[in-house]
Amino acid sequence: MDMTDHEPPPFWRSRAGIALLVVVAVGGFLLFTEHRAHVLGVLPFAFLLACPLMHVFMHHGHHHGGHGHSERGNDERR
Repeated sequence: MDMTDHEPPPFWRSRAGIALLVVVAVGGFLLFTEHRAHVLGVLPFAFLLACPLMHVFMHHGHHHGGHGHSERGNDERR
């Protein structure tokens, strides 16, 4: 058997990766349970903030108002 063909496992499948995932999961659970009132209290404001942010970042390619069109392009459409 040739042992040179084996690649090392990805980080998330190694012992250290699994340990890190467990620590992050436990830490996230404890943070959420201790700070649930803060997280859920900010949630309505996060939805309100999402509306203008989506408008700014999602409408960048619409070219409203004819910006960037040349005069020749306007003549061809007539």
